[in-house]
Amino acid sequence: MAVWKCLFLMCLMGYSSMASSSLCTPQILSSVEKKETRTTLIPRQLLFGNPEKANPRLSPDGKHLAYLAPDAQNVLNVWLRDSNGDKDKQITSDKKRGIRSFLWQLDGAHILYIQDKDGDENWHLYQTNIQTGATKDLTPYEGVKADIVDYDVHFPNEMLIQMNLRDPSLFDIYRLNLQTGQVQLDTENLGGVFHWVADHNMHIRLAQSYTENGSMLIRVRENKEAPWKELLTLDPSEVGGAVDGFAPDNQSFYLVSSLGGDTARLLHVNATTGEQRLIIEDGQYDLADVMTHPTKYTLEAVGFDKERYEWLVLDPQLKGDFEFLSQTLKGSFRLTSRDLANQKWVVASLSDVRSTQFYTYNRDQKKLEFLFSTQPVLDSYTLSPMTPISFDARDGMKLYGYLTLPSDRPAKLLPTILLVHGGPWARDSWGLNSTVQWLANRGYAILQINFRGSTGYGKRYLNAGDREWADKMHADLLDGKQWMINHGYADPQKVAIYGGSYGGYATLVGLTFTPDEFCCGVDIVGPSNLITLLQTLPPYWIPLKSQINRRLGSLETDMAQLRERSPLFKASQIKKPLLIAQGANDPRVKQAESDQIVQAMRHNNLPVEYLLFADEGHGFARPENRLKFAAAAEAFLTTYLGGRHEPASSTENWEALKR
Repeated sequence: MAVWKCLFLMCLMGYSSMASSSLCTPQILSSVEKKETRTTLIPRQLLFGNPEKANPRLSPDGKHLAYLAPDAQNVLNVWLRDSNGDKDKQITSDKKRGIRSFLWQLDGAHILYIQDKDGDENWHLYQTNIQTGATKDLTPYEGVKADIVDYDVHFPNEMLIQMNLRDPSLFDIYRLNLQTGQVQLDTENLGGVFHWVADHNMHIRLAQSYTENGSMLIRVRENKEAPWKELLTLDPSEVGGAVDGFAPDNQSFYLVSSLGGDTARLLHVNATTGEQRLIIEDGQYDLADVMTHPTKYTLEAVGFDKERYEWLVLDPQLKGDFEFLSQTLKGSFRLTSRDLANQKWVVASLSDVRSTQFYTYNRDQKKLEFLFSTQPVLDSYTLSPMTPISFDARDGMKLYGYLTLPSDRPAKLLPTILLVHGGPWARDSWGLNSTVQWLANRGYAILQINFRGSTGYGKRYLNAGDREWADKMHADLLDGKQWMINHGYADPQKVAIYGGSYGGYATLVGLTFTPDEFCCGVDIVGPSNLITLLQTLPPYWIPLKSQINRRLGSLETDMAQLRERSPLFKASQIKKPLLIAQGANDPRVKQAESDQIVQAMRHNNLPVEYLLFADEGHGFARPENRLKFAAAAEAFLTTYLGGRHEPASSTENWEALKR
């Protein structure tokens, strides 16, 4: 899949997970010679407010550059500059949520972006004319979720999208005419299909679904009129399984799966026979990204999210480019945009102690030019390095993660925060993390653990977390806490647990199942009752039900275990203070998940603070809300951990959010 398309789709699916940054794009900073002393508080505005600029994207012909930046009302919108350096102009005019992901239309005359309503995740696709600013909702259907499936350079006026218009639980394929806005049903869902793949003729040729036991079924057809046939069935234990598009011959495809190994590897699969050929793998880490030529579909490079992000070049013609970029940028980088000629790139230079710097790179001239940084002012502050670590769990399993220590004080007996990632089928990665830098600046040590069940380390690592919620997955977190104590980093009496989504659940588990382990907890959109969580998942998650049943438990057969692993039913055991934040429109973890545990705690006169964001969903998209939450969490942590505290500004007052 071409990088310019792949990145848009990844943002579309994942921006509202409990990510470390406020945007899908990498955060970015420039170099500033003078550094403030480490005792200076970094303003929350620099860490959780809008960026100055972000997410630069080249037009298909490479002549224009679009990017995200706040407008006069501090709402993120798309702006445009051109190669002549004329004055930048605002193109889009979103009024509230802010645009977090966008794509150039292949005609070079329009921008496409997605937007939902107050966090409900029913995405609409919008089209904006870059000259007039006229904007059209291309999918104006209430309560319907639209996603881009395919957009090909050889068919610039058409796009394949999926919508659950006919059935809320199923996504059908529609062909969208980008000139007229006409939407026509193209392929009806076979039943349970969660992923569609088009060939290079923009015909849907591959469908992926799960069977009753959680196996992944891959169906193919020879052409758009041919019947579907079953090609491959991947065992539930395999990781990956994503089809990354058809190969140049249009008769085979690229599959990222652990099939035949332990880690997710890149396979070439014959679409007629199902025969597989290994292209590349890493023995320890799952494949993270596949880069293909934007018009020829040939493989160019793959990325692995190891301790730090690393590339492996497959196309010899790009080897010199990657070597030049690696040597010049002196560290990890990502390719975030390019023109269709594949001669002009936008590159993001990554770091853990400065935000990402964006550059344009001309391949012909081997010339790298600085574009901009997202928060240049942040560079006047010294940030804390994120160090990869590993340790053995109590059962001998080796676990991985990251440790960040405040750099202005001895790394000894520090107030500590165990920061738990969401998912749980996700992972923490190295790089600039706004939450981590904020907490380190306030004087806390931060430990991030990729506990069993996390992705990125192969199928044995992932499958070790099956049905281990509140059990071995939680034990991994406790073992991490003990590792911090054994190494002298953590004050045993001042360790907090903090997280969002699954990390919020882990926080509730920490305070209910092990009430003496943590001095306080911060839960963001975390489920409190696994039974009601599964009963109220969005209808379009139904195709994923068999996988969820396998990894978490089934309502039909595991009700007792689900109840046993639910913090709600142990709420009376809570001893330590808890801060809960919830989006009222969260489609994944409903407001009731927070309401019910708050009610149970207050019934027992237990210490809880509850913030409800009326215009948010699964996380906080609006900078106003991010700042209010951060101010509230900072005051809470200062009370119970003793860290430093920036007084809340008038715009950060969270009193009206209390419930």
